[in-house]
Amino acid sequence: MKVALVHEWLTVIGGSENVFKEIAALYPDADIYTLVARDETIKTLGLSGHKVTTSFIQNLPFAKTKYRTYLPLFPLAIEQFDLSAYDLVISSSHAVAKGALTGSNQLHICYCHSPIRYAWDLHHQYLRETGLNKGFKGFIAKYLLHRIRQWDIISTNRVDHFIANSHYIARRIKKVYNRESTVIYPNVATEDFTPVFEKKDFYVTCSRFVPYKKIDLIVSAFTQMPDKKLYVIGDGPDFKKVSKLAGPNTILLGYQPFNVLKQYLGDAKAFVFAAEEDFGILPVEAQACGTPVIAYKKGGAVESVIENKTGIFFCEQSATAIKKAVELFDVIQGSFNCNEIITHAQGFSTSRFKKEISSFINTKMEDKKK
Repeated sequence: MKVALVHEWLTVIGGSENVFKEIAALYPDADIYTLVARDETIKTLGLSGHKVTTSFIQNLPFAKTKYRTYLPLFPLAIEQFDLSAYDLVISSSHAVAKGALTGSNQLHICYCHSPIRYAWDLHHQYLRETGLNKGFKGFIAKYLLHRIRQWDIISTNRVDHFIANSHYIARRIKKVYNRESTVIYPNVATEDFTPVFEKKDFYVTCSRFVPYKKIDLIVSAFTQMPDKKLYVIGDGPDFKKVSKLAGPNTILLGYQPFNVLKQYLGDAKAFVFAAEEDFGILPVEAQACGTPVIAYKKGGAVESVIENKTGIFFCEQSATAIKKAVELFDVIQGSFNCNEIITHAQGFSTSRFKKEISSFINTKMEDKKK
């Protein structure tokens, strides 16, 4: 059986890339197709043993760092890959990977991290935050996103079976594509985290500093609680903006290597999470350390955090709501059991993911033969 694996880009390592890594591990002889790649990313992900084919975007100016600039070309680029020689095509898609061309004799399974966010439910937010909601450039951006939405709908017919990374995304797949999907939660390397049962007197959050992560709201909330200490791990475009909001009780550590992140996640009394994520790996990693989570009650966090068992929720993305949740947590923190939190997190392990996705694909392959 010849297998092709398709992913949008292999330039940075995030949650979707770690999912793709584990799918590739199931098929060590599979060929990989991606719009643009960096050698160091392929090596870090352990994909060097695979044949990797990139698109024409790889050769465009600044493609390895500014690839999102070429968004209007993504549909064309993904369609240029000749996958006709493969029996099984697995796409790992949060933008256009699912649009790879396949034939009726091939099986195409898409692990969908999300329909294209900036073309669908985050369309207006994306335009506001990039300053493209008005003027001539705004008109061009709106038109291009309109065309991408049209292509996105058409390309769903190329997928035989969708896998969603959460029930939250399954609902979006149904809403946007009118397709059913099977939920298989992404892999979390829970085995790499060390449980810590004696917590220290501080809170922690970690994220890329981009608007939808809402790090500014978390920092603003703690600025109003000078008696509580917050450590913030991460970097990104909004770092300077967030720095200006930070009081003396908030320490911005910038990017930190994994061993430092693991230490802070383990020692913290709670992990604070304000984003509306498709799934959200970090809340599960915190729970793998036995650390409760204070999270926004929307998106994937609702599926990875059990209210009053492994964490608590706040219902509004605002500094006031976060402040109230932290104050409530301070009152009830003694009711959380580290062992229960750790056991829950282990349900999202890498071994579980590989077993579930392998079983799903094998079943669909057998069905195809009938």
